[in-house]
Order: sequence, then structure tokens, then C-alpha cells
Amino acid sequence: MADFDPVTKAVVPAAGLGTRFLPATKATPKEMLPIVDKPAIQYVVEEAASAGLLDVLMVTGKNKRSIEDHFDRAFELEEVLEAKGDEHKLSQVREPAALATLHYVRQGQPKGLGHAVLCAKQHVGDHPFACLLGDDLIDYRDELLKRMIEVRGTYGGSVIALMEVPKEQVSLYGVATIQATGEDDVVRVTDLVEKPPVEEAPSNWAIIGRYVIDPAVFEVLENTPPGRGGEIQLTDALRTLAGRSGSEGGPVHGVLFRGRRYDTGDKLDYLRTVVKFAADRPDLAPEFVPWLREFLREIG
Repeated sequence: MADFDPVTKAVVPAAGLGTRFLPATKATPKEMLPIVDKPAIQYVVEEAASAGLLDVLMVTGKNKRSIEDHFDRAFELEEVLEAKGDEHKLSQVREPAALATLHYVRQGQPKGLGHAVLCAKQHVGDHPFACLLGDDLIDYRDELLKRMIEVRGTYGGSVIALMEVPKEQVSLYGVATIQATGEDDVVRVTDLVEKPPVEEAPSNWAIIGRYVIDPAVFEVLENTPPGRGGEIQLTDALRTLAGRSGSEGGPVHGVLFRGRRYDTGDKLDYLRTVVKFAADRPDLAPEFVPWLREFLREIG
């Protein structure tokens, strides 16, 4: 393995307004909407921690204080549960604060994902880091992030997670032009385009919300003009890095992910995710799954 700096930090952009979930997100961060009984953002931090990234920077915005509260201790609640002898719930309440060391920075204006990542510059410094988007949940049994860190350790530069999507959906994603390597699940990324029209997409391998990024991205983002939607796009900055040599912060590789991904980005996908998680829970599935089958028969 080549001598590249280890990845020890994670950045979690969580400053979005959550307009697709209004009115629920008027006062509650979208990231705090529960997947059964645990907020989506906790699954993301758990994923980072399980990959060995115990230094997590959350990029937040206005009305996101409940995220900080969730990952803090709640001594009054803990005392009540302790007095009741409810060890199970006490463990659940304490768990978020024990996952990792959480730091917070605010993105003052909604200028896009690239700008949110740029807000992490002072904390990350001159080190590679992982970036995890809260709309994408990766099943804990599929260790995608660990694999991406391994690939960074082999090739250097940046690594993005790519998933094959139906051709008609490519306009919803950043899409990669790829070349094969000697590894079945690793490709060289030669170009990227953000949300291309279907007829112009270079492939149907789309970026999902996991990145391992070289710190050279900060210099690129500082000089990246607003792109699609008038926002600073991380995809555009990675496209620049894809054309660079290793000494300049390149190249960019992709890990082809064929595992279990859950999308919480809109209402329908969110509902699908909740149902899938509930059906996979040993404490809920024995009653929930039969009920669901009967309900589906009734509405037939």
C-alpha cells in the first residue's frame, strides 16, 4: 500500500432547509426525522464511527440546534431512567453522545454542497476526509466507507461511491465517466457531470452520498463558480481533481457499490426506508410484517 495520509475525519453536511418535508421541517431538521425510532442523522454518524472516523464535523444551519442536543448528554432524562431502572432506554439515550467526538460549524447561506464542504476547511486542514450525506443511508452490513478508505490508501486522491441507476433517473444525480482498473469494484473516474439530461449522460453510474476527498478540494472549491442551480457544486470540484496528477490532488476513483442503500431524500423514498427498517427489526418484524401483508391484501 502506498504511503498516503490516513483518513481520520468525517464531514456531514446537514444545513439543508428540508423543503420537501414541509410542514414537518418548519421547526424540526429533516435530519432528525426518525427512521422508526432513531433519527436518520444518527445512522450516518454510526457509519462514520464504524469505519474508524471518530472526529465528525457537522455542517449545520439555522434551526438545527436539536441535532447538537441529540448528540449531547441529557442528564435529567438519564437520571429519570436510571431511577426507574430502565437500563435499555438509558443505553439508547446515552449512545449518541458516545459514538464520536462531534464538532459543529454553520453554513451561513445555502450556497450548495460544495460550499458546505468548503465550510469544513479550517477543521479538516491539510488532511483527507470522508464526506457523508444524510439523505443516503448505507446498510451497516455493507461496509462501503471502509472499502472507500482502503481504495484511497491504494490510489491516493479522492474516491466516490458509484451506484448503477436506471437510465431515466440519471438526471437526478452526478454521473461519472469511468475506466476499468485491475479491481472489479474500482474504476478510474475521468469526468463528471451534475444532473445531465438523459440523452447526454456518459453512463448510468451515479454518485451516491459517500466521498473520501483529498484536501486539494478546498483550493478548487474556492475557485469554483456557481454551477447547476446557481450553487457551488462538489461534483464540479471533483471533476477538476479527476484531471489532475497525484501531486496536484488527483486522481479520482470510484467504488462500484452493489449493496443496500436507503434513500430518505423525498417523502416516498423516506416511507420506503421506514418500512424496510421496520421489517428488518427483530423486535418489530414478527407483528409488523404480518400486519403489513394483511393491510396490502385489504387495499388490494
